[in-house]
Parts: sequence; C-alpha cells; structure tokens
Amino acid sequence: MVAVSIALPGCVGAPPKDVENACRIFEEKLDWWKAARETEKRWGTPAQVQLAIIRQESSFRSDAEPPRDTVLGIPMWWRVSSAYGYAQVKDETWEWYREKTGHGWADRDDFDDVSDFIGWYTDVSQRTLGIPKTDAYNQYLAYHEGQGGWTRKTYREKPWLVRVARKVDSYAGTYGTQLAVCRERLDQKSRGWWPF
Repeated sequence: MVAVSIALPGCVGAPPKDVENACRIFEEKLDWWKAARETEKRWGTPAQVQLAIIRQESSFRSDAEPPRDTVLGIPMWWRVSSAYGYAQVKDETWEWYREKTGHGWADRDDFDDVSDFIGWYTDVSQRTLGIPKTDAYNQYLAYHEGQGGWTRKTYREKPWLVRVARKVDSYAGTYGTQLAVCRERLDQKSRGWWPF
C-alpha cells in the first residue's frame, strides 16, 4: 500500500508573513484580495480600512479569541467576551449581520465573510452616524464601541482606545499608499485565479 500526501502551501488560516505591507499581504493571499475587492464594490469600504481593522483585531489570525476570564487569579474555562475570528466580532453582532444580510452561512474565521462583515458594518456606521468609510479612525471607534457607544462618545473615557484608533488610522493610511502602487498588478494577478 502506498501512502499519498498532498502538501499545501502553509495553513489556510495562517497570518501573512509581512503584515506591514498591504501589497505583500495580498500577493501572498490573492483570495483575500478578491474578497477585499468584492467588499469595496458591494459596500464601498476601502481595502486598506478592512485590513487595518483586521490587523488590529486579530493580527490576521483566523481563530483569534479574547483571553480567558479569571476568578481570584485562576483562569476559568469561559472567555471575557464572545468575540472571535479575524475581526473579533461578538456573537450577537455576528447574528445581527447574518440576519440583516441573509448570510446565515457566514463564519467569523473565513476572510471572505469577515471582509463582507466589515463592509456592511462600516456602511451602517456611514448611514446612521455619517462616518465616511474612508475615515478609519472614527469607523474603528464605532466598530469597537458600537454605533450607540460612538454616538454617546464613550471612547472619550478610554484614552487607550483613542490611541488604538489612531494606530488603525495609521495602518489604513500606510496600506492605502502601498495599494495605490500595486492595485492594478493585484487585479491582473487575481484574474482567472482559482484556489484548486
């Protein structure tokens, strides 16, 4: 009997090798580029804003989870939040997205679905709060605090969160500059690409 093995180039959910460069991220993961472009077309949310949020939330780890809760310093089996996946979306927010978009099959550890979720969420923030989809700073604050929290300006009591939002805005700016150089090349590479 002969054993046959198929070598796959790295784990499907593995983070990109170079998280500092949007061109390299998408060249390594062309399926992510296709997803980000679809989200741009459907929702109008720039790829760089999507990437910046995902980088902050999970460092591009598909199975990211918050830490376990502790009681008297002893780790418990439950976690401090139900947030999960690339975008660290809580259960109730994910269910809201699936219900409103009809994407009942969507998974938080699938980049395509998370990209679409971020597009949808930023679209809601633009429609209800007037935050432009290109405004990574305020979009992130609304993403983290919820639209109600952003309206109440709860982030003003969280200086650490304001610093994080500035970091997300910086990521988005850098990624946007990089993508301006390689966008056409990525589009050409992804044409006709098939994952099998």
